Amino acid sequence: MSSTIPSEGAALTAAAQSSVRVDTAEIFVTDTGGDRPAVVMLHGGGPGANGVSNYSRNIDALAQRFRVIIPDMPGYGRSTKHVDHTDPFGFLAEAIHGLLDALDLRTAHLVGNSYGGAAALRLALDHPSRVGKLVLMGPGGIGTTRGLPTKGLKSLLAYYGAGGPSKDKLAHFIRTYLVYDGTTVPDELIDLRYQASLDPEVVADPPLRRPSNPRTLWRMDLTRDRRLRQLRTPTLILWGRDDKVNRPSGGPLLLNLMPNAELVMTSHTGHWMQWEKAELFNDLVSEFLSATSTWAHR
Repeated sequence: MSSTIPSEGAALTAAAQSSVRVDTAEIFVTDTGGDRPAVVMLHGGGPGANGVSNYSRNIDALAQRFRVIIPDMPGYGRSTKHVDHTDPFGFLAEAIHGLLDALDLRTAHLVGNSYGGAAALRLALDHPSRVGKLVLMGPGGIGTTRGLPTKGLKSLLAYYGAGGPSKDKLAHFIRTYLVYDGTTVPDELIDLRYQASLDPEVVADPPLRRPSNPRTLWRMDLTRDRRLRQLRTPTLILWGRDDKVNRPSGGPLLLNLMPNAELVMTSHTGHWMQWEKAELFNDLVSEFLSATSTWAHR
């Protein structure tokens, strides 16, 4: 079943929405851009997140050159509310791998922000032949066993903890830790995210939580994966220098581990580069994913 969704942007106005069955899960997908090279955009893991809201300033621009596919990852939006917490990145990677199968996509480019970046990288490690190019924006899972969690990550993980979710907690997290300048975040965005964060299934079983098993924590540090040094997938790493959720030092760390990567870091930018520096993000990603790109090649 498909429908149109309201938006000021032409691409989103014409986008189709559907629920796609992947094994026992339903993944809600927004699909726009027509018969062009496919780009799957994976959102971050903050409370109330979903695909379209995460990339609201990017979809129209990218849909001019690509078929843009934006799923709500399991645990978020209108998708099934279940995540395997023993191996969350692997679980999400397999869900997106199944989505590629369901959409009859032999390969696709992947764009991943934060939690979605970790899922995208894990998918490329597990199934490299299915991924054309990678764009990783402040990805999770980079050096996570090499120091204590950041204040931003602690705030994120505490959202469903003591006292439960609240609009004040969410506003503080987004305006203090996700962006460089919190005054740029409108109240409407906070309200939408807050209402989504109150889904009873999510409150009962938050999709992103602090690992209780040391093995899980070790598995979630993708820089410990020996396959990373052999991954030939052309990769663009984007990181805000003022990221308070995932440490900016992860950018150079990942660059030095991956054999076919490029790194762009921007000043006065927090964890939401795609939102804070939307025009630059759109230009960089469009050029990198272009078939005629002079960036990294296999």
